[in-house]
Amino acid sequence: MLDDLGLAGLVQRYGYGLVGGTLFFESMGLPLPGESLLIAACIYAGTTGGLQVEWIVLAACIGAIMGDNAGFLIGRRVGTPMLRRYGPRIGLTWPRQRLGQFLFLRHGGKVVFFGRFIAFLRTFAAVLAGANAMPWRSFLVWNALGGMVWTGLYGFGAYLLGNQAHRLVGPVGIVMGIGGAAIAVYVVLFVRRHEARLIREAEAEMAAHEAALAKAA
Repeated sequence: MLDDLGLAGLVQRYGYGLVGGTLFFESMGLPLPGESLLIAACIYAGTTGGLQVEWIVLAACIGAIMGDNAGFLIGRRVGTPMLRRYGPRIGLTWPRQRLGQFLFLRHGGKVVFFGRFIAFLRTFAAVLAGANAMPWRSFLVWNALGGMVWTGLYGFGAYLLGNQAHRLVGPVGIVMGIGGAAIAVYVVLFVRRHEARLIREAEAEMAAHEAALAKAA
C-alpha cells in the first residue's frame, strides 16, 4: 500500500492523524518513517494547500511528545529488568549499568533534546532514558522542548522550502548521521579510557541520589 500511494498519497488520504500517529509509534521505538512523513506532509501543504501546515506541525509535535513518554514508561517498566537480567551476557555488567544511569542523570537532558535530530536516537532515546532511570520531570521538559523545536524546524522549513526541502533530506540526514556517529565513537573511547574512575563516581553519585530520594519519601 505504501508503494502504491506513496507518502503524498497517504498524507492526502489520511491527513493529520497519519502524521501524528506515525510519530507517536516511531517515538515509542518502532522503526517508522516519521521524519520523511512530516516533511512530505508539509511539502504537500505548501504546494497544494490541501492541508494546513500549522495543524500538521501541531499533530506531529503532540504525537512525538506522547510517543516519547510512552517509550519512557516502557523503558522504565520493562527495560530495567531486561538490562539487569540479560545485560551481563553482552558486557553490560551492573557497574556499567550504574554508569549508564549516572550519565543519563547528569547529561540526560542533552541526549533527549539533541537525540530528536538524529534518526537512531530519535527512535530509542526515550526507551533508554526510562531504562536508565532518568528523572521523569527532567525527561518531560527536555523531551517537550526537543519535540517542539524539531517539528517546528522540519515542518515549517519544509513548508517554506517546498520541493527543495526534499532534496535536502538526504544530505542533512547524512551530515547528522556522521555527526552522531562521531559523537558516539568519542563517548565510547572516553568511557573505555576512564571507565574505572567513572564507575566509582557513578556509584558515589547514584548512592547519594538514591539516599536523597529515600529521605524525601
